[in-house]
Amino acid sequence: MKLLIINGPNINFLGIREKAVYGNEDYDFLLDMIAKKAEETGTNIEVFQSNHEGAIIDRIQDAYSDGTEGIIINPGAYTHYSYAIRDALASYDIPKIEIHISDIDSREEFRKISVTAPVCNEQIKGLGLKGYTEAVDHMIKLIKKS
Repeated sequence: MKLLIINGPNINFLGIREKAVYGNEDYDFLLDMIAKKAEETGTNIEVFQSNHEGAIIDRIQDAYSDGTEGIIINPGAYTHYSYAIRDALASYDIPKIEIHISDIDSREEFRKISVTAPVCNEQIKGLGLKGYTEAVDHMIKLIKKS
């Protein structure tokens, strides 16, 4: 099973930015955590991060033909306004899960709006970095159902 995890802007600054919101663990910690989950579940998980909207769209489009069976995406701030990423996610029918480290519903008003969630099967939020491993478990179940 091949999964793609996409991280949007500033996720690479984990452990540096807003520690009260995102925690003290850095991006390498997240990558190690995902690698361990891949080994534990026997899945092939690629992680892609970009601060650039076009690069994220290109990677979503590339997933169409590279054997990716499910996409887990933390669009970062693009969650709230990137109709281009939303349209890329909606372009083809594979399972998709939107994830957020913080509980976006309990933060600023603008963060409560997700333009990408409606084209995803699920949204996981507020579980910290553990949300990524939860998303992998949920994705495996979604793929097995389809």
